[in-house]
Amino acid sequence: MRLALSFVFSLALSFVYGQQYPYRQTISMLCSPEYAGRGYVEDGRVLAANFIAAEFQKIGLQPFKNKYQQTFTLPVQTFPGACLFVLGSDTLKPGIDYLVHPGSAGVALPSSYQLVYCNTSTLYRSVNAFKPCPKDRMLVVQTTGFGGDTNKVLQARLQELQQFAATTELTTNKLTWSVSQEAKPYPAFQVVTTAFASKPQSAFIHLTTLFEPKFTSSNVIGYLPAANKPKQKPYLVVTAHYDHLGRMGSETYFPGANDNASGVGMLLYLAQELSRQRDSNFNYVFIAFGAEEAGLVGSHYFVEHPLFDLKQIRFLLNTDIMGSGEEGITVVNATLFKSEFDKLKELNTEANYLPQIKSRGPAANSDHYFFTESGVPAFFVYTMGPNKHYHDIADTAEELSYAAFEPLAQLLLSFMRSF
Repeated sequence: MRLALSFVFSLALSFVYGQQYPYRQTISMLCSPEYAGRGYVEDGRVLAANFIAAEFQKIGLQPFKNKYQQTFTLPVQTFPGACLFVLGSDTLKPGIDYLVHPGSAGVALPSSYQLVYCNTSTLYRSVNAFKPCPKDRMLVVQTTGFGGDTNKVLQARLQELQQFAATTELTTNKLTWSVSQEAKPYPAFQVVTTAFASKPQSAFIHLTTLFEPKFTSSNVIGYLPAANKPKQKPYLVVTAHYDHLGRMGSETYFPGANDNASGVGMLLYLAQELSRQRDSNFNYVFIAFGAEEAGLVGSHYFVEHPLFDLKQIRFLLNTDIMGSGEEGITVVNATLFKSEFDKLKELNTEANYLPQIKSRGPAANSDHYFFTESGVPAFFVYTMGPNKHYHDIADTAEELSYAAFEPLAQLLLSFMRSF
């Protein structure tokens, strides 16, 4: 039924391709429960990859070697079933009151734990005071609110504790989830400090985990040949990752609207606009990467297994977090490629697309990174604005303002056509 609904929705979107690309509908669809956070439980990432491949075909992009998808595998810890954390007599809300550590071991049989509150000053010196730890104990550690250096030491001590005991980290920070390629030996959680205000003495936990040593994902790749002699032309590349965090238990998923369904919407928007008139001097390539959230896995795999010579790439543009823009954009690698950054700013000044363009240096924070490390000139562009949802359950399509989506698209189109 899910596949049928996806197919019907895809058909409903396809009729409009003589007009502006329907990015809002696409982004909303990718964030729907049907796609399960496009992660590592259920088949959301498969639905997303298949949808993007179909969109590439409708837009008129060609596949390399007769297929749009490049598959690869990675290890990953997943949470497909039970996710229950009862503190005293209070059942905590996943994603709101607590997170499972991305590499947490499971609690296959529902179990009670006696809570042991770790003295901060003792823990700061060493973890030895808390060894050995019985299996029915859970160590509770406060890691925030002590100042930068102390926080860092306590985080390091927490990593040590997690090797021999079940742990709960108390935090005053925003709950931000991620993905782990490793499974820890004991259960581990992060809980908001306010949930422990009454100093509860026990916790009841049930957590289903499944470690996948060879989880399959894919990159989706299409290209638009240059109008004349494409085999002799260099490449301009546009990228975005389509995956997100998926599910934390059967009832909670992370929609990943801003990060990065919005980037996929921008990728497809640019692909359609650039396909209307093929360039005479460049082949355009469009890549939607999988497994970015697990550590830039898809883009790293592509760089190690390229479908064309990376030395032929004149420039790569990576789009990630495209859903706001009230405060303009930031450009990662701006300091590395000053002439291209100056061109981008000049184009923005001429047409007044965005309120500001901020410069940022190199960073390993998205799929541009391994390309840059391999000598490919690249920018990673992301929007700035009041929407601060990131790796949380509130990063929904409804929270996106799209304040600068179309002006930014026009700026990026002008930039790509300036080469």
